[in-house]
Amino acid sequence: MHSISVKEFLLWKKNQLSKGGDLQSLYFLLDCIGGITTTTLNFSSLNHDGKLYLKKNLDFLESIWEEHLIGFTPIQYLCGFAFWRDLKLTVTDKVLIPRSETEIIVDIVFKLFEKKSKKFLFAELGTGSGAISIALALACPLWVGIATDIDPDALKIAYKNYKKFSNLSNLRFSCGHWWEPFESYKGKLDLAISNPPYIPKNTYEKLPKEVKNFEPKIALLGGEDGLKHIREIIQKAPLYLKEKGWLILENHFDQGGKIKQLLIKNGFTSVEIVKDLSGIGRFTIGRYK
Repeated sequence: MHSISVKEFLLWKKNQLSKGGDLQSLYFLLDCIGGITTTTLNFSSLNHDGKLYLKKNLDFLESIWEEHLIGFTPIQYLCGFAFWRDLKLTVTDKVLIPRSETEIIVDIVFKLFEKKSKKFLFAELGTGSGAISIALALACPLWVGIATDIDPDALKIAYKNYKKFSNLSNLRFSCGHWWEPFESYKGKLDLAISNPPYIPKNTYEKLPKEVKNFEPKIALLGGEDGLKHIREIIQKAPLYLKEKGWLILENHFDQGGKIKQLLIKNGFTSVEIVKDLSGIGRFTIGRYK
């Protein structure tokens, strides 16, 4: 452990922020690599004569911070972790960094289904870090989930994250393109979830450097209009969902209306656009018949 005075730390913090970046990202670095929580840091500011104890020295932390600022590397990739709901997930550039707005998918699920329902089978298409499926599997140990991804490296990370939090075996992992791993589950799924690539091509080209240059293109780009993968998922979903089974999709802020029509066209009812905490229509849901 490295001991420093609060005064020394506050001066260091001021110096780092003067170079650029934001306080939240700096505190994220200090938590993940420095081993000191935001709560501790906030309390320390009340006692300038106190001490702080860090796992890494300030020079090391500064070098990571500068890599973040100069190279535009996402702080989550540099630290190797991302916080999502109450999970601290391992992330690399093989998976999309899980966003806080996506957390609402879990809340949508629990509004549609009782947490303790038995004989419940759910699927996540394109699991990435595993965030959504892991959150559901941990909250509902009686449920069985199947999380898929086309990238085997992403699946390895998702599996690692799952085993970090659970000794159960209620979440399975399978590699393949969208519905391919579910050939033996036709008509059996109570719920299917996907946060697929939905960024339109023109929008993708204008993404910030820290997104476009580092996060996997395969997890972001959704074709010319952003709906390439969503169309495929919706069109084939009726083969795999039970009658009255639900499909939950995350989408771009301006795609909800088109996705709603696609769902209705393919036999879905109770179709609804669900807003995120910012009031943006982030999710589109529907029940098959």
